[in-house]
Amino acid sequence: MRRRPTRELLDTDSGTPSEVAASLKDLRWFNRWFGGISTSSRLIEIVARATSKLSVLEVAAGDGFVPKELQKRFSQIHLEVTLLDRAPSHLPRNNGMRAVAGDALALPFQGSAFDIVSSSLFVHHLQPDQVVLFVREALRVCRVAVLINDLVRHPLHLAVAYAGLPLYRSRLTRNDAPASVRQAYTVEEMRNFLEKAGASRVEIHRQYFFRMGAIAWKQQGPS
Repeated sequence: MRRRPTRELLDTDSGTPSEVAASLKDLRWFNRWFGGISTSSRLIEIVARATSKLSVLEVAAGDGFVPKELQKRFSQIHLEVTLLDRAPSHLPRNNGMRAVAGDALALPFQGSAFDIVSSSLFVHHLQPDQVVLFVREALRVCRVAVLINDLVRHPLHLAVAYAGLPLYRSRLTRNDAPASVRQAYTVEEMRNFLEKAGASRVEIHRQYFFRMGAIAWKQQGPS
């Protein structure tokens, strides 16, 4: 199945406030029941084996649902989370997390400012050269690793995305769900991007329901 870049409506704020809110609820539903939270949990478990505290920059964080859920799951690890999104209106207010508006391709932080740079359902929005640029920037800003939680492009996945159209709350989701699958990357493509960006080691795990969890280690990870 060839990748087909497709405009996603939520990316361009092409909706009313109620439509955007409904689409964000759809995203929470996807992440809770179709591998989003479990994929990020597995990545955190791998990186956090030898520590009780991690500082995390969550890129394209939106309302911060995924890192908030991870904080609940990892009560034994202190996750100090900073949220970053391109639009201030996407970021939550008064939820206990630092929130910054900024460009994922030119992260507004000094080198090695965070233990981990993480993203969920973001990288498939980028063109191949932008993926490499983002990971290179993320490796600059992290001390340990870059974590990528994203979709896997597959014909069956696309069929399921279309089959779910009646269940989605928002017309934005009805456009964006199939579009996301069409422009997602394969595991092999993702590995190539992470290696090209300069990761010292790449680790990719296939997860539930056409998800992949990728780790680009800045320093040699645990064997």
